[in-house]
Amino acid sequence: MTNPASGLKCVKVVALAVRDVARANRFYGETLGLAPASEGGRQVGFELGGAVLMLKDDWYGTPTAEPNPRITLECADARALEASLRRLDVKIPDAVELYDGSHYVGAFLDSEGNKLWFCSPA
Repeated sequence: MTNPASGLKCVKVVALAVRDVARANRFYGETLGLAPASEGGRQVGFELGGAVLMLKDDWYGTPTAEPNPRITLECADARALEASLRRLDVKIPDAVELYDGSHYVGAFLDSEGNKLWFCSPA
């Protein structure tokens, strides 16, 4: 059997909860000097070593001193990875869907119940 993770390439996105997205944009853009990352003509976060640091003010998490990022793994083909994981009885809480017309995005649960997101270009 082919290893389903063989299509995984790298960490694509780390999402952080923020309370004030404008203030966070100033901090990461001006204070830290990170370059903006864009998709579909709109800023989605900041470039950080080949990954995107995404700031989320509209999701389940809240800022905390404890680790709280959402990690998204880039893969060769998100739809194929989902199918491979399903065949291995891996739980898929978020089926692959087209996001912003540019990426397929889905999520699976690891053996401990941690949700890991994955994506590929559309």
